[in-house]
Amino acid sequence: MAEATSNPWPALDYAQDRGTFETLHLMSQIVGKARTARAPWVNHGWQVALYISPRGFTTSPVPNAHGLFDLEFDFVEHLLRCRASNGFLGEIPLAGQTIASFYAAVEEQLSRTGAPVRINGVPNEIADPIPFAQDTAPRVYDRDAAWRLWQALIQIERVFQAFRTGYLGKVSPVHLFWGSFDLAVTRFSGRTAPPHPGGVPHLPDAVAREAYSHEVSSAGFWPGGGLVDYPAFYSYAYPEPEGFRAASVRPGAASFHEGLGEFVLPYEAVRGAADPDAALADFLLSTYVAAADAGDWPRADLECDFGAPGVPRRC
Repeated sequence: MAEATSNPWPALDYAQDRGTFETLHLMSQIVGKARTARAPWVNHGWQVALYISPRGFTTSPVPNAHGLFDLEFDFVEHLLRCRASNGFLGEIPLAGQTIASFYAAVEEQLSRTGAPVRINGVPNEIADPIPFAQDTAPRVYDRDAAWRLWQALIQIERVFQAFRTGYLGKVSPVHLFWGSFDLAVTRFSGRTAPPHPGGVPHLPDAVAREAYSHEVSSAGFWPGGGLVDYPAFYSYAYPEPEGFRAASVRPGAASFHEGLGEFVLPYEAVRGAADPDAALADFLLSTYVAAADAGDWPRADLECDFGAPGVPRRC
C-alpha cells in the first residue's frame, strides 16, 4: 500500500506502471464479460460496465438464474472476490497470474454461483487480441501501481459524480468501461444521432451504433495508451458539431488532440493544480458547454444547479 501524502491525488506514471495497467485492463475485460453474459441489455450498453467501489472495481449484483452474483477487485488485499446468493464466496489472488490462469480461475468460481456463466474468450477494443485462454505469458502486477490507480479513480469518481448532478437531461452513471479501460460520464441532448460508422477494433458495429444512437457530450479518464502515452482526461462530442474543436476550454493545460478528435487534459495538470477538484470540474463543464453551444443543445431545458446532500432539487 502506498504511503499517505497530503495530496489525495496520487502520482501516476504510465511508462513505469504500464505493465500493471495492461494486466488490469485484461482482467477487467474478463470480469466485465461475466456481467455481460448475464445482465439484460440496457441502453448504450450500460449493463456491461464496472463501478468504482470502496475496495476497488465491482460488477454490482448480476442476475444469474434464480440468484445473484458479483465480482469485485479488492486493491486493499489484492484479490478478486466472487460472491453469490447461494452462499458461495471465493477469492482469486491478482498477483502471480497469467491472463489464461486468471480466466480459468474466474470461470471456475462462477461455476459455483448457482448457474454456469460462459465468458466470451476474446478481448474487445484491442488490436491483434490474444484469446484469454491462450495468453500464457507472465504478467506484471505491482501492488503499489494498482493501489495508486484505484486511489486516482476514487478522486475522479467524486468529481464526476458531482458533475452529473447539474443536469436535468439524460445522463449516464459514472462507470468504468472495460473495453477501452476508461472511467466515463456522458450527457445527452435528447436528440437522435446519425448512425455511428463503427470500425472499433473487435467490437461489433451494432454495439457501437447502439451506444451512439443519440447526441452526446462525453468525458472520461484513461490511465494511458495508444496515442496518449500518459494518464489523461478526455472530452468529445458525437456527432462532432462544427466549431467544437476550435472552442476555448479550461484549464489552460487542456487542448484538442487532432489524432483522437477529442479535448485532452493531462492527469498531472489536475493533480498539480492548487485545487484539483476545481480544475477537473472546469474541464468537464467547459468542454460540455463547447459541445452544447456548437451543437445548439436546448441548454436552458437541460441544465440545473449542482446537487447538494440532503437538499431536494427545486422544481
